[in-house]
Amino acid sequence: MKRPTSAYAKAPADKARRTSRIPSFTPVPVRARRDGWTPGRQAAFLGYLAETRCVKRAARKVGMSRESAYRLRRKAGAEGFCAAWDAIMGDAETGRGTSRRPARKVTPAMRAHRIAHGMLRPVLRGGRYIGTERKAHNSALRGALAHADRVLDSTHRRAARAEGHTPQKGASVSTDPPSGPPVLRSTALSDPVDL
Repeated sequence: MKRPTSAYAKAPADKARRTSRIPSFTPVPVRARRDGWTPGRQAAFLGYLAETRCVKRAARKVGMSRESAYRLRRKAGAEGFCAAWDAIMGDAETGRGTSRRPARKVTPAMRAHRIAHGMLRPVLRGGRYIGTERKAHNSALRGALAHADRVLDSTHRRAARAEGHTPQKGASVSTDPPSGPPVLRSTALSDPVDL
């Protein structure tokens, strides 16, 4: 007698492992070249990789080689690209490739790249790559604003020390004018007869 099998076991391996949602990623910062790995080409590669599950075919569909795709994966700043690639290929569940590279400190140039290019997410419909969504990288923008606040705060503290004021540690220096009743300096209102 034959043993019953589940519906999951009957499905072809390709259909069972196909990714329907690809995570957003920050494009790898590379030199701008018309025939190189542009941010759009990187997103299209990941979309076709999810569709075909073959690095060689996905690279060929975007006009690049398999070897250049693996070189792009090894570049500095490719953490998001690698994570999306691993999620597509199923490595996220097994844990392979996740500890390959430690997280890097975000430099101002890298933050500017993330703000300028945002995050990309390849979109699949019915298992086919149809396009790419672009969304703002809000955490990079918040980081840049926080850095600007810290720089301005330290500048105000230095200016206060130069004037002879010594702000207490942890106290913020206000740049607002002192509060109180407004002072009118108009000559038209100085004559009581005009009131």
